[in-house]
Amino acid sequence: MTGATFPRRVEVAIIGAGFAGLGMAMALRRAGTTSFAVLERGASVGGTWRDNTYPGVACDVPSHLYGFAAHPNPAWSGVFARGDEILDYLERVAEIERIEPWLNTPMLSADWDAAADLWRIRTGGAHPGELEADALVLACGRLTEPSIPDITGLEGFPGPMFHSSRWNHDVDLAGARVGIVGTGASAVQLVPELARAGAQVTLFQRTPAWIVPRQGRSYSDTERARFAADPDELGRLRDELYEEGEERFASRSGDAAAGSAARAIALEHLAAQVADPALRAALTPDYAFGCKRVLLSDEFYPAVASDAVTLEASALTEVDGRTMVAASRARYDADVLVFATGFAASQQPYAELVRGDDGVSLAAHWSGGMTSFASTVVAGFPNLFVLNGPNASLGHNSSVLMTEEQAAYAAQALARRGGVLRVDPDAERAYTSEIDRAAASTPWIAGGCRNWYVDERSGRLTLLWPGTVGAFRERLARADGSEFLTATLMKGTP
Repeated sequence: MTGATFPRRVEVAIIGAGFAGLGMAMALRRAGTTSFAVLERGASVGGTWRDNTYPGVACDVPSHLYGFAAHPNPAWSGVFARGDEILDYLERVAEIERIEPWLNTPMLSADWDAAADLWRIRTGGAHPGELEADALVLACGRLTEPSIPDITGLEGFPGPMFHSSRWNHDVDLAGARVGIVGTGASAVQLVPELARAGAQVTLFQRTPAWIVPRQGRSYSDTERARFAADPDELGRLRDELYEEGEERFASRSGDAAAGSAARAIALEHLAAQVADPALRAALTPDYAFGCKRVLLSDEFYPAVASDAVTLEASALTEVDGRTMVAASRARYDADVLVFATGFAASQQPYAELVRGDDGVSLAAHWSGGMTSFASTVVAGFPNLFVLNGPNASLGHNSSVLMTEEQAAYAAQALARRGGVLRVDPDAERAYTSEIDRAAASTPWIAGGCRNWYVDERSGRLTLLWPGTVGAFRERLARADGSEFLTATLMKGTP
């Protein structure tokens, strides 16, 4: 924000200016709250879509579902939007909504002041100091801090080395020997692009993924013009995409018939694109469909089967100069090393910075895995709302749908409050038990794999919502305020 003075007191402080932060700001405005500040540690809005610029970066949710309900975009280039398009979209929404975040302004700490009934937020970067806020919204995202595996000798690798979410565009990969660690969502987009660019890729695969056809295509000029001229048609398309997403939940969550059918599609896709039986076997998962994130690609298998890529079907365990040593003890030389190894998702980095009642940190409260009520509010942390936090992710539909539901819930709770909002610990425990019961028999828990949805400290499903988006909406609709302790008790009245 230019030409304005950084505020020192607001009703609501929002940390993060990605989908969640912008969605929260819009929800507050619609609920009549205008005293808020959006703090963003980066140099622009966009969050994940600002940070991830690796070759081939795109969304695997259909573009017309991956956006705010109030801001349909008839101009998406295709069924699946490129990363740069999504960043442009978020910048345009912020401009239309007149949301001006305080950029380059990280939250260094946030402490609940029980005597004053407010949050004291210490800021750094471009606007160092303290911001007081009645309420704090953590819209920091769950895919923000890269996860780098602990590999012997890594510090001695002499060439360029970076995570996929911190792509070094100054490195020319044409003709280079590139080691890629990981075969998840980023790698399946990245590997075909590097193969096309002339790199010689060694791909380290700890565990193969279930991959189904992407079936992406570009929208024609005629289609985009029709979407722009007829908002109702665009609305119908969004509704159809939503229903298709909801139907996918069955195959991801353990329904036997749906899972078997989806598994067959994935195996047929693999067989059609990989002729070599040994390579096909190495790319075939041995765990339940849906246990890990199901990936979409029409290009990954052909790239892996090409002369440009060597699949090493074991993890990278050691680096000896330019030589990479796999768990199989196979050795490969590399000029560049890229980590497509995901993020610190189950243990959110911001949790160490936030302290609630009695100075207890959010990280300490979540030491056995993230917990909440309504996937949004947390006992012991008054007037705190967490978007994209505990059990708010999806494996079958658009996460933006969940974010908008959470933002609406938070805005409504703040609008009707009669004092400080304190979550009843019993309400959080009951909600957590609901999650555990719903997750117990799903592939995420019982499917025979390790995944980033589950907190390894407790074995609990802490990231995914174990239901449909419709079920989440229904659950929030039942939240009538009784999840909060009474205002008189909040204020210390006997």
